[in-house]
Amino acid sequence: MRLLSFRFGCLLACACFLSLTWITSLPRDEASAGSSVLPDLQTLHDRLLVAEDLGRQVSRDLSHILGQLINMSKDVNLTHSTSNTTNIFLIEPVRQLFGGQAGKGISQPNIYTYMPHLRRHPDSLVPNVILGQGRRGVSMVLGIPTVKRDKQSYLVNTLSSLFYSLTSSQSQDLVIVVFVAETDTDYVSSVADTIRNNFPKEVQSGLLEVVSPSQYYYPNFTSLRETFGDSKDRVKWRTKQNLDFSFLMLYAQDKGIYYVQLEDDVVAKAGYYNDMITFVTQQEPKPWLYLEFSQLGFIGKMFRTRDLPMIAEFFLMFHRDKPIDWLLDHILWVKACNPEKDAKHCNEQKALLKQRYKPSLFQHVGLHSSLPGKLQHLKDKDFAKQTLYNAHSNPVAELSSSLKHYQEHSLERAYKGEDFFWHQLFPKTTRFYYRFKTVGAFQNGLAEGEIEEALQPVSALRLVVHSNSDVWAVLSEV
Repeated sequence: MRLLSFRFGCLLACACFLSLTWITSLPRDEASAGSSVLPDLQTLHDRLLVAEDLGRQVSRDLSHILGQLINMSKDVNLTHSTSNTTNIFLIEPVRQLFGGQAGKGISQPNIYTYMPHLRRHPDSLVPNVILGQGRRGVSMVLGIPTVKRDKQSYLVNTLSSLFYSLTSSQSQDLVIVVFVAETDTDYVSSVADTIRNNFPKEVQSGLLEVVSPSQYYYPNFTSLRETFGDSKDRVKWRTKQNLDFSFLMLYAQDKGIYYVQLEDDVVAKAGYYNDMITFVTQQEPKPWLYLEFSQLGFIGKMFRTRDLPMIAEFFLMFHRDKPIDWLLDHILWVKACNPEKDAKHCNEQKALLKQRYKPSLFQHVGLHSSLPGKLQHLKDKDFAKQTLYNAHSNPVAELSSSLKHYQEHSLERAYKGEDFFWHQLFPKTTRFYYRFKTVGAFQNGLAEGEIEEALQPVSALRLVVHSNSDVWAVLSEV
């Protein structure tokens, strides 16, 4: 079918060309007939008008054929790629990608305008889908960009937190996309293996996807201009973050109704999914651009997926100039503020385009930033106001731990139902007593088991940590 379309296009182009040639050759034919009189100027003028009309028709026909050939080319490219792989930026008309129809009209901007290096590699905008089932049609998509860190990764803890409280129906109405924002194939594969090993059911069901960019997606960062007093490394870091968020947004735009931007070093409040769906349903009639479920940076920002192409294009347009959270605020300014009004009026109008949910549903826990050498002590104060523990009436017991707790969040208070146990996983070396019997292990943050009657009464209960980690851990229920 594609071959027939191509042949038809070629025949049509030839027919139009021959028609034009025949019209323009008429004066020569009359001269050869023996007429020594020059053609009437009016007749010549009329014939030229006919030729001009035919020329325009030829141009339109060739443009149409070009569009068909381009669409055929895209179909062939997508057929030869994996079933889950699509070019996330081929969403514009042909005239936009090629800057007008056969030289007529105005060239319109597209992603190649902002990232011209992408023109050199046809597959530079094709995402590498490593894990996933291509799930679509859900209510909410969570996007998590992750990068290689010098110290440690918080990604597994973040994902465990997100999966912990999901019901079966909620898991079917959600997609979590992890974007490994690196071009080092070995590192990308190692992250995918870690996720596959820790969350096999979530990957198999389609709840969890892992994607990475083409090796040609990122530009050369060495020519960036240093602005706002930022070092060259920081300018590169913030520029790449703009590109990472844009890529992830455009990949997720056709998967669901709402898109939520997260980071790879957060924890979620139990029941976050239901709280978010309830709130967005209440706010849906209002003209908001985004909803906030955390007060920190870009964490927990929810957008309608239909707005993502506009937002991503704005980020790409100014990706070299400013940090991502500044650019988001500039979108609000452009949409809401009147230059003839004062700053107070501007802030009031911007507030109408963003609605804040309290208390916060996501907390930042990473100590080491993805920017090498930077420590982050950011904490969302609104998140700390909610209850992070479940109290129980436990029997009197003697308690001890080799884990150092943070401030007043001790094991004793957690056991009494007064607080949660918050600590770092740096256990001291302890003796293993062989008379202990394993009755359960932690899976997705929960450990439970039954004790056989023959083993009762129980004289001691031991919780063993098998490895060290820089990530803070919370024991919320005993």
